[in-house]
Amino acid sequence: MTRKTRSFDELRAGDGWVFWLEHRPDEQGRSVVVGRAPDGQYHDLTPVEAHVGTRVHEYGGGAWVAQVYGPDVLVVFSDSKRGGLWRSFNGQAAQALCAEMQPDGVRHRYADLSMQGERLVCVRDVRNTAGEEWSDLVEITADGTEICLQKGADFYMAPRLSPDGRFLAFISWQNPHMPWTETALYVADVTTSKDPLLLIGGEGTSCSVMEPVWDGTRLYALSDDAASLSLGTQDEVVRAWTPVAFEYVAAQGIEGESNRSHAVTWSQHTLPQASAEIGMPAWVFGQRCCISLSEGRLLVRGVRCGQPVTLLYAPQTGWRDVLEGRTPESVPFPLGQDEDLFAWINSPAGAPPTLELGTLEADSKVEVLRRAWSLPEGVSEADIALPRTLSFEVNEGPGPLYAQFYAPASGGHCLAVEEKPPLVVIVHGGPTGQARTDLSFKVQWWTSRGFAVLDVNYRGSTGFGRAYRDALEGRWGVLDVQDCCRAVQGVIEQGLVDPKRCVIRGSSAGGLTVLSALAESDLFVAGTSLYGVTDLRGLAEETHRFEARYLDGLIAPWPEGEAVYLARSPLSWPEKITAPVLFLHGGEDRVVPLSQAEALQKRLPHSSLHIYPQEGHGFRDASVIADSLERELAFYREIFA
Repeated sequence: MTRKTRSFDELRAGDGWVFWLEHRPDEQGRSVVVGRAPDGQYHDLTPVEAHVGTRVHEYGGGAWVAQVYGPDVLVVFSDSKRGGLWRSFNGQAAQALCAEMQPDGVRHRYADLSMQGERLVCVRDVRNTAGEEWSDLVEITADGTEICLQKGADFYMAPRLSPDGRFLAFISWQNPHMPWTETALYVADVTTSKDPLLLIGGEGTSCSVMEPVWDGTRLYALSDDAASLSLGTQDEVVRAWTPVAFEYVAAQGIEGESNRSHAVTWSQHTLPQASAEIGMPAWVFGQRCCISLSEGRLLVRGVRCGQPVTLLYAPQTGWRDVLEGRTPESVPFPLGQDEDLFAWINSPAGAPPTLELGTLEADSKVEVLRRAWSLPEGVSEADIALPRTLSFEVNEGPGPLYAQFYAPASGGHCLAVEEKPPLVVIVHGGPTGQARTDLSFKVQWWTSRGFAVLDVNYRGSTGFGRAYRDALEGRWGVLDVQDCCRAVQGVIEQGLVDPKRCVIRGSSAGGLTVLSALAESDLFVAGTSLYGVTDLRGLAEETHRFEARYLDGLIAPWPEGEAVYLARSPLSWPEKITAPVLFLHGGEDRVVPLSQAEALQKRLPHSSLHIYPQEGHGFRDASVIADSLERELAFYREIFA
């Protein structure tokens, strides 16, 4: 849990190279762009003083892009420590491209970087001296000049230039929506001054579209707009994120017509159904679940019944599963134009992540390029608990309900269990998120100490279609609580756990669910809120710009629905929470301020609060992680005694 382990993210490949972002806690926590050259040699492609990252939308992502020029590699990146945009050739000393602080005091931050040939485009986050903040899309020239390409929307992401440089595809959305509720896909002809053309989504459509991908003049994107597909073994046809295609059709228009006319038209094509939801909620920039290949093929990473899958689409044969037995955390990338070898980050349930190279066929040989870290000496497979996907019928709304269940591990390093084990219920954050299946020591900590773990994909989670995701609309703090309780009842009915020793823990948004569950159910004997929400009204007033209107959909429009915010806030009904509660919170948390935990803890007689003064939203210091887990374990053991 506390050792300084490296991790991989944002893998890309091309021209024989494999690129990825490597997070190195053993080097003051810096993130480095690393490349594997065609000759098999590894190179750090950002210098030692660089910290690749961005705080656009607070959660960042897409902070770098690599371009191959013969034997040389150019990396352009945002620096989370020094701010601004930088460029480095072959990992040598970086040159400043754009400063974060402008001469007039305006702050610029950059994310979702993309290059097509020599042209660099990105999302720019701007904050002026009056504290006003907005986003736009810009092109950055070689001398650092910033040319605004699009502005006016509240948020932007995924600016992507077509191969010929004529068209810019991008995603935008407006408050109070989030990128998984309602977005719009536009294409702009950057050679003219005409307004961009809306291809799909937009105001009033309840369509979430993301990840535009070019294939010549054809454009793909992931959309849940009336897409009908059967997820997994379910017969029910549901809306879910799935690829759609847009084709450049023909020139049209009359000389001298208004700027609102367009020189091209685009036709939309619906692809055959895929038995998985293809896409992840865009909490961060730079996610890739879909890429285009030659001959009209697509390679995608999706989720089917809570499990990650990789699928290949070909126009002649439709969809088929590939890379069976492997678990890429994002879509694999081909190394070259022949598309015979692919690279991916493999994130299995029972082993550390690895960078891998191979073909798409399940029985082909896989080469491990690099391991993120190794298990401690002597740890065996029996020491690792593996997930089992469970489903439970629900009385109303979309279903079934899904959860990942982990029985206690039984290896030599694990606490022996001679009776039905106690249960730790994990409530993922977001709440628009997902209980993943890759190896997590937040799970293994408990399973190696004799606990069973239930990681609940309550409705509102992603990977199960639009209706499942939308079910939490206006019902956060209600339906998620019902689902967690239903899942616990299910494992109790199956005789998997001790019904008298069930506890619940959640972080951030999950903290609200924990406190609500303790108030509404007697299934749990205790709970832990890690930097969790207690006052929805305060959160609506204090949180950052990206999530400023998030609660409009989850709770009610703000401030018109203030009464609902009060009714759903644990701070409004502390008398309902009679079970013991442990609060753990960072003193520098800017997403869920410390005041949230302090206000409620003072009103709960059977509670305690421990503050980590230097931590923000999420614990990162090794000593803090160790202390928080030991405190929580001791808390439960005292309750069980």
